Formats: sequence, C-alpha cells, structure tokens
Amino acid sequence: MNHKTAHRTSHIAHRTSPPSGGLGGAIFLLGIGGIGMSALARYFKSLGKSVSGYDLTPSPLTEQLMREGINVFYDDDSTKLPAHIDLAIYTPAVPTDLGLFKMLAQRGVPMKKRAVVLGEIVAPHETIAIAGTHGKTTTAAILAHIFYQSKFGCTAFVGGIMNNYESNFFHKRVTDSAQRHRVHGVTQGEVYILEADEYDRSLLQFKPTVAAINAMDSDHLDIYGTQEALIETYNLFANQIDKNGFLVVKKGLEQHLEVDIEVITVSIEDKQAHYYADNIHIVGGYYHFDLHTPQGTIGDVVFGGGGFVNIGNAVTAAAIALRYGVDTTTVTAALQSFAGVQRRFQFRIRHEKMVLIDDYAHHPEEIRMSLRSVRDLYPDKKITAVFQPHLYSRTRDFADGFAETLAMADELLLLDIYPARELPVEGVSSKMILSKMTKKNGKLVNKQNLINEIINVEPQVVVMLGAGDIDRLVAPVEEALRAMI
Repeated sequence: MNHKTAHRTSHIAHRTSPPSGGLGGAIFLLGIGGIGMSALARYFKSLGKSVSGYDLTPSPLTEQLMREGINVFYDDDSTKLPAHIDLAIYTPAVPTDLGLFKMLAQRGVPMKKRAVVLGEIVAPHETIAIAGTHGKTTTAAILAHIFYQSKFGCTAFVGGIMNNYESNFFHKRVTDSAQRHRVHGVTQGEVYILEADEYDRSLLQFKPTVAAINAMDSDHLDIYGTQEALIETYNLFANQIDKNGFLVVKKGLEQHLEVDIEVITVSIEDKQAHYYADNIHIVGGYYHFDLHTPQGTIGDVVFGGGGFVNIGNAVTAAAIALRYGVDTTTVTAALQSFAGVQRRFQFRIRHEKMVLIDDYAHHPEEIRMSLRSVRDLYPDKKITAVFQPHLYSRTRDFADGFAETLAMADELLLLDIYPARELPVEGVSSKMILSKMTKKNGKLVNKQNLINEIINVEPQVVVMLGAGDIDRLVAPVEEALRAMI
C-alpha cells in the first residue's frame, strides 16, 4: 500500500466550465425506465432539451417521466422514433438485436453508453463519485441530502428514488452572487455527486475530485472472473482521482489499494479509522450513535435512514461533507432528516402489529446486514424473508452465501431467479439455494401465490429482498398486509 497521510490539509482543485449543454438538443434513451437512465433523462430535461425514450414495459417511474414532459413508448417500433435525434443513449442491458437499436445505427445517430455520457457530463466539474460493491446508492443519497441542506448545493445523480425529493436527480445551485462562498476551493452549486458502478467497468469513465469505495466484495464475476480482477479495477479507478483530492474507504480496504493521494478511513466501531461510529443503540425504532472525527466527537447523532448497514454509509457521507467544510449542525440535522431511498431498507408498513420492509439487497453480504438490522429492530418478532435471486451467474457463484444468510430469517419464501440480461444456466435455480440450507426454513413459491403464502405464515415482520422485478410485488403485498392490521 502506498498512500499519503490522511492528516494532510486538504486542498481540492476547483474546476469551472459552462453548463454541460453540448451533447445535442434532442436526446433519445433506450431503456429510459432504468434508474440510471431516468436520472439522465431528467438532467437533459432540466437543460431544456427535447427528451424521449423507449422501455420494455410501463412502470411508475416511466409514468412519472411522462408527467414531467418526457415522451416514453413501449413498442419496438422504429416508426415511433422522433424524426430528429442528436444523441441516443443506451445501457449494456439493451440487446443489440433490438429493432430500435438497429434503426438508430442505420440512421447514423450518434450512440453512447450511459456511463460514457455521464462521464462527459461531470468531467468539467467538481465531482464526488461513490463506488463499491455495496452501499453506493444510499451513500450518494445521504451525501446529496447533506449538500442540498448546506450552502453548497449540488447536482446529484442517484441510483434510487430519494424519498426526501421523490426523484433520483436534483440540481440546486445558489444563483445570488452575494451568497456564493468558497470552502476548500469549492463554490456552491458546482459539486456533482454520482455513483460509480463497477458493472461493465463503468466506474472507469470517471475522474473524480473526491471518491469513496465502500466495499470490494466479490460480485459481477460474470464480468471480472475473479475478485482480484475486481480489486484491480478499483485500483485503476482510485488512481483516476484528482491528485489534490482524497479517497474515503472502509477501514481495511486501504490495504488493497496502491494510490498516491490522501486516504481517509471510515468504520462502524473500529477506533483505528479516522471517522467511526460507536455507542450504537436504538431509541424509538431509530439508530443513534456517536460520530468520532479527527476534530472530536459528535455525540448522539440520530439517523433517519434505518438499517444498521446504513450507519456505515452515513459515516462515509458525513466524513466527505465535513472535509468539504459543511458545518456540523447541518450534517447532523441532515442525517436525522434523511428519509432513505426507495427499496433501500424502506419501511412500507411500520405498525406495532405489522411491519413490511422493502430492500434491494441481492448479494449475501447485503442480505446479512439487512436481516441483522431487522433482528436488531425487532428482536422478539417473527421475521419472514421473501427473496428473489438476481442472475443465474450470481446464484451459482454465491449459493452457499445465500443459504447461510437467508437462514437468519425465521421463515423464507423463495421466488424463481430473475434472469435480467442472462440466459438460463443448466443446473442453476432457486432450488440450489434451498438444497444448501441446513436450517430448513425455506419454501419455493411463485409470484401468483406469494400473497397467500405470506398470509398463511401469519407474518409479523416481512422483508422483501432482491434486485429483479420483486419491486412490482411490493405494493400488492402491502395492500394485503394492511388489510390484516
């Protein structure tokens, strides 16, 4: 390991440029209903551009985009394409044999991946990029919320709907020159906050001023092959950070990184970290903790985001904000008022007789932390987990881990694998997870019978887990459970 001391006085390079308006006047997005794509759609709409897109099926998000003046259609029909398109944006999830994809190419429309476009948008700006195999969305959302509440403002692209703003994108800039104020080289409203996704090595599209890496656990082995290759990509990313910036990492990860910039470590309860939380306890269903910083201890911080794992995300966000010069009062108030992110340990029902939590957790470590949080909050109640595995490759690679962590629930209802971009893999199914569970608390169920199966177990706390289309089932489950209260 080679990195500069974290006790150095920070000086963050200041970058200026006109707004990012040079990517064309008419934008078309293939897969516009995706969480990352919809944030881009909203960004371009905020610049006054003509924005439209295609997605496979309608969703609450696409319906909201249409209410915001963005045209969306759902047929692979080239006649529905706008007559003029300056730029088409797509993700790796869009099949290249899609008729619309082919027609755009035939028309000679410039086509770019989502990550490339986002990289071009933020390149001229002061950028904070949140990376890691877990916690990117929540950390970015907490940090964006802190900056929004501060005198800095920010532009934020977040991989989930922030409950405080009912959006995955916002832009807050202070336009009154008398109110502009520089701290550590940063001018209000010129900070861009985003997620740097490891899938498809998208994070290498960014050269941020400041970055965080929350975790480097094995994942996306269909892309990387080995964890070592994944770690090497994080090293490449870390070495793209501005030399006058800094990197925030979970304590212990610095041992795997070879960088020549300031490294700041964060942790839950590890006193060797520069920033850490301890004295963690629950009062009235909310986590409280003390936040230790190099400048002293901030006592009894109340966190509104729920979930034990999110305390670590809160510490990361607070560390970055404090280093930028956001005052302590603003940081602690924002942590308390943070209302979470949809599908990130989101309470759908929080009643003494019934609890329903919706969580995007789809990796064994994420499930472990989610179910630990539920057990902390409801130690005396029966916990029923509903899990939809995501990807055949991930199920194959982590079947043992899924079997171990799902056993933390009292009862498990297991849906079929959501394939996403993958074709079936012989011998890989949800039964693989059940066969490896030593605690026989699981049962295979289908979507059509899920509500009846949940009702039959006489639930007290239900946790719905997964990154596929299980989110489409949450509202009907909520309706059924509310009828039982």
